[in-house]
Amino acid sequence: MRDDAAKVWMVSRFKDVRGLINDPAMLRSPHAAEEGSISRRFAQMNDGDGPQSILFMDDPDHARVRKPLAKALYKRTQSMKTEIEGLIDTVIDACPADGIFDLMKDVAIPVPVLVIAHILGVDESRLDDFREWSEAAILSLNPVRTPDQTAQMEAGNQALLQYFSELLERRRRNPREDLISDMASYQASGGEMSDAELLTNLASLLIGGNFTTTDLIGNGVWLLLTHPDELRKLRADRSLTGPAVDEILRFESPVASTSRTLPADHEVAGCPMKQSQTVFCSLHGANRDPEVFAQSDRFDITRAKKAHVTFGGGQHLCIGAPLARIEARRVLEKLLDRYDTIELAQDEIVWRQLPFFRGIEELKIRVS
Repeated sequence: MRDDAAKVWMVSRFKDVRGLINDPAMLRSPHAAEEGSISRRFAQMNDGDGPQSILFMDDPDHARVRKPLAKALYKRTQSMKTEIEGLIDTVIDACPADGIFDLMKDVAIPVPVLVIAHILGVDESRLDDFREWSEAAILSLNPVRTPDQTAQMEAGNQALLQYFSELLERRRRNPREDLISDMASYQASGGEMSDAELLTNLASLLIGGNFTTTDLIGNGVWLLLTHPDELRKLRADRSLTGPAVDEILRFESPVASTSRTLPADHEVAGCPMKQSQTVFCSLHGANRDPEVFAQSDRFDITRAKKAHVTFGGGQHLCIGAPLARIEARRVLEKLLDRYDTIELAQDEIVWRQLPFFRGIEELKIRVS
């Protein structure tokens, strides 16, 4: 389907979405999109002096910057797994033993920012600042933001970059066991990455490690509480925790869509498309495609495993996917270990109003 007002194509079938996101020839940078399209307008709204994050880079720069960053993140995620789980346990142990509390405020929001801060090596006493800066900076992904929101975004971006610039210099002088020290060492050994590229992508890791994992946790707990049969299955068999997280990712993905731009005239999903035209790929639609997932609108944690597209694909596969899975699994395990009863304590759910994302504002639960 073509939206002429936005100047974008839209696809939602699993086969078409997976084909596009896995195609290495497709472009990710919104600067490659046709003039007047929503993607090009998005690029123009966010044009600045610094480099883009790897989220919007294309090769060869994308591969050059992403590879060492991903390697460092994967290594730290695995070596710190026990510490990460301990951080999560500490957050949940601090929640009320019984009564009602907001899972978003007390668990889903603090866990991801605490974990990614620990991995990066940032000052954990500044977590409230990081969350505030992240909330401002993520407005860069809103193509219909207001002038006030743009000013908020710019202030948040500047605060993040200033903090990481100062921290990077400290780690160069006094390395520690953290990802920022890893990247400083990579640069010192001749790694081809500028300070500006590194700082932009450190900020992107902090932001990405915040919001999507927060939404994964919130969406997941809400789904289990509104599907009590599935919650009972998980309580009875903890080996289902991993499959439950993947079903949450499939059924209520924190990211609704992604996009690709055509480098040349090409046929996509049976439609002839032109160079520089952009295709929006509905991850939500693909993950509920009945041709791929039997009873696709049913939430089922014992579903036979099939690959979903929540983390994207190809060279732009989300580098934080392993970390997000670790966090979501541990949160579910710890909540079920700590509480014999968990129930939803509010009648209506308010979803956050941010284009392309799916997350809950508040989730009151009753525990005992």
